[in-house]
Order: sequence, then structure tokens, then C-alpha cells
Amino acid sequence: MSNETKMTGRVAQSGLWAGLHPGMGLAAKGMVAAFVVFTALNVDFASGIYSAVRGWIEATLSWYYVSALCVTLFVCVFLMCSRFGKIRLGADASTPEFSYFSWFAMLFSAGVGIGLLFFSIAEPMFYFDNSQPWGYPNNPHADNAGITALNEQRAVHAMRVTYFHWGFHAWSVYVIVGLCLAYFGFRKKLPLSLRSALYPVIGERIYGGIGHAVDLLAVFGTVFGVATSLGLGVTQMATGLHVLFGVDKGLVTQIILIGVISVAATLSAVSGVGRGIRIISEWNIYLSIILLAFFLFGGPFKWLMGFFVTTIGDYVWNAVPMGFWTAGDPGDAQWQSGWTIFYWGWWISWAPFVGMFIARISRGRTIREFMVGAMFVPTTIAFLWLCIFGGNALHLELYAEGGVGTAGIADLVRNWDLPSALYSTIGAVTDISALSWIMSALATLLLATWFITSSDSGTLVITTMLSMGDDNPPQKFRVVWGLGEGLVAAVLLIIGGLSALQTASIAAALPVSVILMFMTWGVVKSLYEDPSEVQ
Repeated sequence: MSNETKMTGRVAQSGLWAGLHPGMGLAAKGMVAAFVVFTALNVDFASGIYSAVRGWIEATLSWYYVSALCVTLFVCVFLMCSRFGKIRLGADASTPEFSYFSWFAMLFSAGVGIGLLFFSIAEPMFYFDNSQPWGYPNNPHADNAGITALNEQRAVHAMRVTYFHWGFHAWSVYVIVGLCLAYFGFRKKLPLSLRSALYPVIGERIYGGIGHAVDLLAVFGTVFGVATSLGLGVTQMATGLHVLFGVDKGLVTQIILIGVISVAATLSAVSGVGRGIRIISEWNIYLSIILLAFFLFGGPFKWLMGFFVTTIGDYVWNAVPMGFWTAGDPGDAQWQSGWTIFYWGWWISWAPFVGMFIARISRGRTIREFMVGAMFVPTTIAFLWLCIFGGNALHLELYAEGGVGTAGIADLVRNWDLPSALYSTIGAVTDISALSWIMSALATLLLATWFITSSDSGTLVITTMLSMGDDNPPQKFRVVWGLGEGLVAAVLLIIGGLSALQTASIAAALPVSVILMFMTWGVVKSLYEDPSEVQ
């Protein structure tokens, strides 16, 4: 019996659940509802449980997360340079479905998108600061090197840590998951689902309870990852509307934004990868270039370009030792748990979603083409973005008229008013009020469109898994899950449970990381056994 027949036999052929696995569909909805209800009944109690679990993981298993990310990065580099690079993700005669530009646009949109707008100024500024507002060092890497004064050296260290959290280690997780799913899905003809990556480990059992559990874990991470990102992202969008039109940035505005964005993302998901998702992703790139140009040419152009070269070289030189660093000092350990381990858990929890999406859009490419494109293009764009946005804010603080650190942006970040940091920096870059308004409007629009591309990708991934690997799942289920993600975000925002569910998502990264390690071993083993590579 073929793999396709095995999966088709588990999908309802008629009735309400036609095109979906009924048991998986019910289990997924029940799981999401249970976590939302449990959190809503007592947010403080639920948050305490989630935080305790996450705290234990971060305190006890930091070494494991650090090791896991180093392993994935090493395997990515090895496969990129190995003889396996010529193998196609599909039949030998297959060709890519999308052009390079469309492919890169969708890679970037699904993998980072809204996060860069939210953190591109706030994160470098936090690491540059030395006030320790949370009781632990802002940047132990700089402090341990003796760079404690607010100067350009500390600014370079701030960008080094920012690049580290958004760079090769993070993307290696997405890339290895995407490679596994594309290889087993398109070359080995297994279902395009997370369970398939475990075939070398558990064989035919991927079609049973273990496979169902793995896919449901991926659904959990996707739903709550997208929902919490939307809930947190609308706070910045609401701040933008307040800056632009004086609109109240409170709960009502945020709920309306969630509704509008969810509908738009659902329509995009219904239209499919080749239409809505691709087109919006491409426009994201066009609009982002305009905003980048504003910061680049409106800011200190020569200084920014020199800063970019310096900080990239500094990151490349220090990426490996930073990747292996585990904190010993209690204050440093608290920082590492709150930032590096948080990020590693966040990337891992999103890996099934982003990995499956980049696999879906990469059919027909060679392994080397996939690895190089997915690893280097999004990270290079992210580094440039972070340097230009964060660099402007750092320059404003370094050379403020009232002295270093008096421009006001560091104060906003210190008080954790991250949405205002972006708009304050835009206002400080230019004295032309009309231009400042236009760029603030563009930033707000990009916040929405970047999220739409993440949400519609997530919807497509969820319905693909619940339809047992069908890369063109029924449209009615895309509508249900697309709007459902928005509903979850709205409910959590109303009850104040977004942070709690975000914490739960990070905690869920632990079992996903175990799956990730088995996937990594499995794909390397399968590549060595691939008939086309037998020497």
C-alpha cells in the first residue's frame, strides 16, 4: 500500500469532515479550547503553572537548548557543503514552483516579518543600556569584556547579541525542519506533515498515535504562536494609529485590529500560496525597501554603513563562541534564560510551522540551493534591517544633544514601552512632519501586512497537517482555522492571558526540541541511504 493511500484512507471522503482527519480535527479543536478555557478561568493560576514549567526548563536545561541549536547549525553547514547538496527536493527532473524573488519574499515573511518591526529598535537599545532595570545585566557579553560605558564599543556589542538571537543559530532550526519535511514529503513521497520526518526513527508508526501526537504538538505551537504574536503585535499597530490619527490605543481598537487582520489573513490563506500569500509577501518586500531607505538616507548614512560592516564582522567572529556560551554567574544566567533561552525556545516552538511552510514553497530545489537560500538570504536581510533601524536609535542616543543616553528612546525601552520606541525613532530621524507621518503610516501598514503573511502561512500549515499532508487542504477549514486564530488572540487579549499562553508555547518547545533532534539524525541517516548517493 502506498504512503498516499495510507493517508487518504484516514481522511474523511464525505460529510462535514471531508478532506480532514476527523479525529485529528476534533482533537486539535479540543486541545485549543481546553488551553484557552483553562487560562481564562484563572489567568493568574494558569500563568503561574506555565511560568513554573518554563522557569524550570530555563534553569535546568539551558545547556540542552544551547547544545541543540549548535547541533542544528553544524548539521546545516555540513549538509550545505556535502555531496548531498545536489539532491533535489522532489523527483530528479522537478523544477521550482516559484521564482527566486517570490521564494525569498515568502521565506522572509513567514520566518521573521512582524518580529523585526517590533524588536529592531527595542532589542539593540536594551543591550546597549547599562541601567539593569530588571535586576540583571542588560548585556553580560559586553560587561564581561569590560565594555560598560555607553559608547560605540557597547553599541557594537549590542548589535552582536541582536544578530546572534536573529541569525544563523535561529534559522538553522527552521532550515533543518524545512529540509526534513521537503525531503521526506517530496522525494520520499511521505505526507507533508511533521510526523513524516520521524519515519527513519519509528517507521510505519507515523500513521498511528505517535504521528497524531507529533502533529497535534505542531498545531499547538502554530495556533498559540500566531495568536500571541497577533495579540502582542496589535498593541504596536494601535500605538501607530494613535500617533497617526489620535485614535485611542486601548482594548477596543486592538480587538477591531485583530478582526480586520484575521479576515484579511483568512482570505489570503483561502486564495492559496501562489496567489494571496505570494503577492502580499512580495509587496511586503517592496514597502519594506521604502521604509529601510527612509532610515538609511534620512539617518547617518556613512556611519550606518560603517557600523554595518563592523558589526557583521564582529558577529561572524564571535558567533561560534557565543553559541556555546552557558552562563555561570547568577545574574548572567538570569539574563541568558530571559533572552537567549527564551529566543531558542521561541524559534523551536515556531519551527514546525515555519519549517513546513518553507518546505511547501521549496519543492524542486536542490538541497544546497535550499540550505544556502533559506539560511543566508533571510538572515542577511534581517541583519541589514536590524542595523539600519537599531543603528539609527543607537546613533541618536550616542550623539544626543543632552549627552549620551538622553535622546529618550532608551527610556522608552527601559520602561518596556516597545511600541512607542519605533515611532519615536521615526520622528527623530526627520524634522519634516509630513514625511514622519507617512513613514509612521507605512510602518503601521507593514505591521499588519507582515502579520497577515505569518497568519495565512500558519493557517495553511495547520490545515495541511489536519488533512494528513494534503498541500491543498479544503478551503472551508482554512476559513475555520484562520478566523479561529484571531478569536483565540482576541479572547486572550481580553482576559489578559496572552503572556501566559506565550509562556506555555515556549514550554512546549521542549518536546518539539526532542523531535527536532530525532529529525536531524533521521534526515542525515536517510541521505546516506539515498539510492542516488550510494557510491
